[in-house]
Amino acid sequence: MEDQELPIYTPQQLAMRNGQDREEVWIAYRNVIYDVSRSKLWRDGKHYEHWAGQDLTDELSDAPHNANVFDKFKAIGRLKS
Repeated sequence: MEDQELPIYTPQQLAMRNGQDREEVWIAYRNVIYDVSRSKLWRDGKHYEHWAGQDLTDELSDAPHNANVFDKFKAIGRLKS
């Protein structure tokens, strides 16, 4: 599925998928939402000092990895800007 065909979610809908309010653990990067629920590194919606349910685009520069890390996860939506 192309990014343009993905469903659109609001920031509020993304925030609800933070690993606390619901079982889903989602994060966004460059307006694409990824499901990281299966990752042990995102258990309980937290990955080091980063929290799920939000756009982490600006935080990637602090990470010890690059954007290729998102290739491991399924893109499930687009973030409404």
